[in-house]
Amino acid sequence: MKHFSYRNGHLYCEGVSVEKVASEVGTPFYLYSQGTLLENYRSFERALGKIRHLVCYAFKANSNSTLCKILVNAGSGAEVASLGELRQALELGVPGRKIVLNGNGKTIEEMELAIKSDILMINVDSFEELVLLNDVAMRLGKKARIALRINPDIESYTHPYIATAVRKAKFGFELERAVEGYKLASRLGNLEICGIHMHIGSQITRIEPFIRGLKKLITVSDKLKEIGINLEYVNVGGGLGIAYWNERPPTPASYARALIPLIKKIGSRGIFEPGRAIVGNVGIMVTKVLYVKEMFSKKFIVVDAGMSDFIRPTLYNAYHEIKPIKLEEVAKGRWKLDRPSFWPPATRKVMVADVVGPICESGDFFAKDRVLPKVSAGDLLAIFCAGAYGFTMSSNYNSRCRAAEILVEKERYDIIRQRETYQDLIRGT
Repeated sequence: MKHFSYRNGHLYCEGVSVEKVASEVGTPFYLYSQGTLLENYRSFERALGKIRHLVCYAFKANSNSTLCKILVNAGSGAEVASLGELRQALELGVPGRKIVLNGNGKTIEEMELAIKSDILMINVDSFEELVLLNDVAMRLGKKARIALRINPDIESYTHPYIATAVRKAKFGFELERAVEGYKLASRLGNLEICGIHMHIGSQITRIEPFIRGLKKLITVSDKLKEIGINLEYVNVGGGLGIAYWNERPPTPASYARALIPLIKKIGSRGIFEPGRAIVGNVGIMVTKVLYVKEMFSKKFIVVDAGMSDFIRPTLYNAYHEIKPIKLEEVAKGRWKLDRPSFWPPATRKVMVADVVGPICESGDFFAKDRVLPKVSAGDLLAIFCAGAYGFTMSSNYNSRCRAAEILVEKERYDIIRQRETYQDLIRGT
């Protein structure tokens, strides 16, 4: 995380002290680096520059309007998967021709707004949706531009909850029935076939699954050409992973080098839907130690954030690096920031503990049996790579107010989402 670093033992985000933000805003909170956000987006644009393309940031990864607007101003389109995300993209000024709509359960309201807004493409998920979408477009007196989402039935080597292109997944058309789907779409009078789509999963750290998926799309494309259906757009979805711990995901440059030749065999323009790869390492979550508890010879670091604030460890058993905001060993030159925190020199004062929240669930944890520098009540911890699927998946479980979100730009920070209050919780009840 390039824009997060220790200076004399204190963690900084760009030019801002994280400890200073905590003292002024309170905990827990999410803290994002604008420099990292723009750098990640531009790395995709540079990598894809050799093909006509459109990068559509996946709003689901982090839908804070300030972050999304920064990306929109930088030139990004939007991948949306709900009425709320579609409305948000439009209100943030994303041109309709830079929006793609996904989802396996689209509503009539979503279809109507997409068609009226003249969005680039609706990625259709089923035969039933084709028929309904055609009916909606006919009633509006318009044509809906579409691609079919194909399930290529491949292993993407990720957590099963976020593997979306396997046989048992709920998404897309069976590969064997894809041509049948396109034939139906061509017979219906209010659909315009534009492309083909796949999204094989999330947090994918190998290039091979993308290649295998695209090769299967090529077989569909070749069959379509035989019946006079030529595809302009090839939407390869998102899913490119990041390094939470010891993963070595492909860079945008190596990803592009591998995929562009295959894309050109199908159509003339590529669409990409990165989310985590753009925003994942942009942010941290900062939380305060409430207690250090020992029971049955086991230590627990109890913090003021919980699974309602950040559910990835509970939901996916996901690993996130955790470090204190103040780290004396760094100031002494004995802590290697490019090393895992659980590879400490034998001389360091460390503890093995679970990092847990205050919620009434045994699944409320951020780390299990983690080796950390010794901490005590009042210390601040940073949970790294929390920019994707952090706040956007948070909830009010246990009637907890959702955390604040903070954006750092060089030497200043701004609150881009106020911490919720108790009045927010009971509004409308």
